[in-house]
Amino acid sequence: MTAGERVVVVGAGVAGLTTGVVLAEAGASVRVMAEQVPGATSLAAGAMWGPYLVEPKDKVDLWGQRSLEVFRELAEEPATGVRLTSGIEASRTPEAAPDWAMTLPGFRSCEPAELPAGFTAGYRFTVPLIDMPTYLDYLLRRLRDAGGAVERRRLASLADAAPASLIVNCSGLGARDLVPDPELRPIRGQHVVVTNPRLTEFFSEDTGPSPDLLCFYPHGDTVVLGGTAIDGEGNLAPDDKAAADILARCAEVEPRLTQARVLEHRIGARPTRATVRVEKDLWEDGTLVVHNYGHGGAGVTLSWGCAEETRDLLSAQLA
Repeated sequence: MTAGERVVVVGAGVAGLTTGVVLAEAGASVRVMAEQVPGATSLAAGAMWGPYLVEPKDKVDLWGQRSLEVFRELAEEPATGVRLTSGIEASRTPEAAPDWAMTLPGFRSCEPAELPAGFTAGYRFTVPLIDMPTYLDYLLRRLRDAGGAVERRRLASLADAAPASLIVNCSGLGARDLVPDPELRPIRGQHVVVTNPRLTEFFSEDTGPSPDLLCFYPHGDTVVLGGTAIDGEGNLAPDDKAAADILARCAEVEPRLTQARVLEHRIGARPTRATVRVEKDLWEDGTLVVHNYGHGGAGVTLSWGCAEETRDLLSAQLA
């Protein structure tokens, strides 16, 4: 990036804030614009590193591995909200471990005695867990420390971000209208946050395309329980029945959760399309737009890799 290059980043979820940090630390003059700061969907994430039903695989692997490297570094700083945590991903049917899991520290197949009742296969590994409210606050601090600014503003189109010769579109589901992109669709996710009954390890069920997820992620004094993945649903109102079902599914695997007190409900709409979009778009008036959206349920997992590719696309165009 040319020092002082003015860039508007649209969106303040994990994609927008991470991209803003990467660009600001590369010397750009960055302004992040968003109606919600930080974005509601990113705040609602669990969050565990791991590619989640997202394509294209070759790029996803590269973006995810780069993000994994950064999260491992951030885990050395408690204030980031990132921790390396051991746990189990299991299945009720015989399933091979995904290739990304087999590269993680401590990876091994579970013994039958390690698995909850009803599960027939599983594997253990150590992976970054990210406490999203803490982590997003960290990104905001890091952005401002690098000279970036944040503006709460509702945009009707990407052109509303002008005057700016460089725009980065990290608007998530908002890109349906701002681009517009009819390929983008919501997948509703709901989590329940409870007090932690002394859990230290995560658990996740490989549920494939099911709308009913089962996972719990301990973050110090709290545990995030999940979840749902309702394709085509973007309503962010709490669903009491879904919450009760989440609690029941998780407590069946970990009975200590029956005594946990509910603290809050977190709901988001994963911005999903057939493939993640990270590419440049030169408008007729000379405005350069780089799109970085459509990460589905892997926004955290791909955040640093996609942000750095966005930086590289801008730099190549300006060279």
